[in-house]
Amino acid sequence: MEKKTSSIFSFKRYVIIFVLIAFVVTCSFYLFLSSFDFTKEQIQENAILTFLNVLFLSLIFCIIDGVQRKIMIERPVKKILEATEELAKGNFKARAEGVSVIPGRNEFDIIAENINKMAQELSGIETLRTDFVSNVSHEIKTPLSVIGNYSTMLQSTDLSDEKRLEYARAITDATGRLSELITNILKLNKLENQQIYPDKETYDLGEQLAECIVGFEDIWEKKNIELDTDIDDDLQITADKELLSLVWNNLLSNAFKFTEAGGAVKVTAHSTDGRVQVEVSDTGCGISEETGKHIFDKFYQGDTSHATKGNGLGLALVKRVIDICGAEITVKSVLGQGTVFTVSFFNETET
Repeated sequence: MEKKTSSIFSFKRYVIIFVLIAFVVTCSFYLFLSSFDFTKEQIQENAILTFLNVLFLSLIFCIIDGVQRKIMIERPVKKILEATEELAKGNFKARAEGVSVIPGRNEFDIIAENINKMAQELSGIETLRTDFVSNVSHEIKTPLSVIGNYSTMLQSTDLSDEKRLEYARAITDATGRLSELITNILKLNKLENQQIYPDKETYDLGEQLAECIVGFEDIWEKKNIELDTDIDDDLQITADKELLSLVWNNLLSNAFKFTEAGGAVKVTAHSTDGRVQVEVSDTGCGISEETGKHIFDKFYQGDTSHATKGNGLGLALVKRVIDICGAEITVKSVLGQGTVFTVSFFNETET
């Protein structure tokens, strides 16, 4: 519903201007005429003319003030209101453009710029929300379909023990994927909403990396992957051990997942000049330049051939943890040759 705005001429404003002008004119004339000797008749004759002049001047000033307010204030405010009303309706493409009617930059321009920035942020958030819901729905639907299909097949009475075991194993794998997805979503939600804060402790980073690597022993042995480690002895650091374990496990998981049988994975960790640098490299499929731009986006999977082995949340979790811990992560990759992830952070134990 369109809101009514005041007209150029306002009786209330006219009365205010009239009273002000009448007061100023009366005081001025009183001071000016106090030194002259006029008769009562002369004063009465000129008083009427003066009163009419004040009425006319008040009208002129009122119209000028109304025009000025209409052009300088009401038009910019109307454009800003139209933009905010569209944003309130959910149209995040709305923008407050061209609000200023005079050359230069004023307060209305600043308000419009802030509104446009807010609209742009809201538009990005809405896009992320829509994509997130769409991707989550897809990722949950896939394992549920697997569970449903194999559960139906298990109900067959003429199944061999071998097939029954195969179907049960498929249900277990799908259940694990679904559980991992939900766990990662909850972790990422807490991280993004700052519900998790670094709980720092001093511990041996080399020992932690070794424990994480051993957790993938079945994978590298099954794929006959050559594992090489170069980790400093007694590498003591002060950091959040639990959060960093998310980083190492996700980077190692990707390294082993995308490295073909017979390939190689290398893990290095060194401390130099108070900074710790951890590298996880592989001889896997590598990533393209375009994929590299989105590698830390939620649900983004550059290599769709391995999509069934993950849910696209691992590196998003890694990036969020890295940001919270005040560390840095870089990635170098050559398509078809391999990828190197480098994590570096300041070691407080060496200050």
